[in-house]
Amino acid sequence: MLDYVLYFNAGYAGLIVVFYMLSLAIPKAAFVARSLASYICMMYASLFGVFVSILLNLVGLSQIAQWATGRCFKYLMILTTGVTFHTVDPKGILKSTRPAVFIGNHQTELDVLMLGCVFPKYCSVTAKSSLRKAPVLGWFMSLSASIFIDRQNSKDARAAMAGAANEIQKKRQSVYMFPEGTRSYAKDPVLLPFKKGAFHLAVQAQVPIVPIVVANYSHVLWIKGFLFKSGSVPCKVLDPIPTKGLTAADVDRLTTETRDLMLKELIALTEEAQGRKIAVSDKYSGNGVAKATGTDMKVAAA
Repeated sequence: MLDYVLYFNAGYAGLIVVFYMLSLAIPKAAFVARSLASYICMMYASLFGVFVSILLNLVGLSQIAQWATGRCFKYLMILTTGVTFHTVDPKGILKSTRPAVFIGNHQTELDVLMLGCVFPKYCSVTAKSSLRKAPVLGWFMSLSASIFIDRQNSKDARAAMAGAANEIQKKRQSVYMFPEGTRSYAKDPVLLPFKKGAFHLAVQAQVPIVPIVVANYSHVLWIKGFLFKSGSVPCKVLDPIPTKGLTAADVDRLTTETRDLMLKELIALTEEAQGRKIAVSDKYSGNGVAKATGTDMKVAAA
């Protein structure tokens, strides 16, 4: 069995090297090389996460399991792809603000690496319930106290949100959410309309919202153009937005104002990261808020 594992790893590594060498003559081969490297890095980081989650559970430190696993993935990716994210947090908000609802813009699958680089201790993610069944990754997420939401079942979604609020209040556990709800895959800095679940959760738990803006990184990864280059992408941590005293009636305004703030910072940060002036019109202008889902309405009523 061990022999097969060694042969597989040697063959896989050799394949990655071949595509990296080909990229010297065919640039798009680098896309294949880094994609292959990313998948194997995620697999090994997830395996590490399963074991470290078990160990941390035994000593009562399960709340830092996702942070530890994320950092493992970060260093594997730096070594094999040269891709990373760096945090711009001059006020030390990530370390000093707990608990909180952290929110960020959602671009591509590479956001998993962003979480690995930025994720603070004592924080967990929310995820689609279908991921629970995924081999290795699903095991890790279950063991590390991830919050699964069944988007097809509003009753389970309400329970998941209630569980998240309870974790925040009782264990001082933060959560990280993507209010866009899906990846934008945008070449220019845009934000999709925000769903209100994260904002209802923050108001319900009476904890601050901390926006984290990630520069558009289409100069590093552009899937439609088969572009995947090495590079470091900036992530800026904005000031916490307090929710003390707010109610469900304030959520629409809170969502709109937060999105406007993040979009402005996203454009500025992308211009700095890509070294070019960007003229972007917000095609989702208005209130920038997605229509309420069953989950949103039930959370609001809770």
